[in-house]
Amino acid sequence: MGATVNKLVLCILAVSLSGAVVARDIDQDEALRLRESGAILPLEQLLNRALQRYPLASLLEAELEEEHGRLLYEVELLLPSGEVRELEIDARDGRILKDEVD
Repeated sequence: MGATVNKLVLCILAVSLSGAVVARDIDQDEALRLRESGAILPLEQLLNRALQRYPLASLLEAELEEEHGRLLYEVELLLPSGEVRELEIDARDGRILKDEVD
């Protein structure tokens, strides 16, 4: 499963979110360098935390970006009810900073 998640993460990181939030998308090469240097936690680890909060959810999208000098993962989860949750997770320490209906 780890290799599949890593491939999925790399594909998802290449996709940009649309919207009015001013943020710099982190490309997959930079994300890999940040992860290997220990500057950010692995996305797989943070997804596990998000899925502990919403155990039956499915991952819709995940993206690493820099917003106001902070590295964040923006994660969208689809709940069994059909509700989409958007989580903003600090990439350095794994804290969930935002959890709201998208």
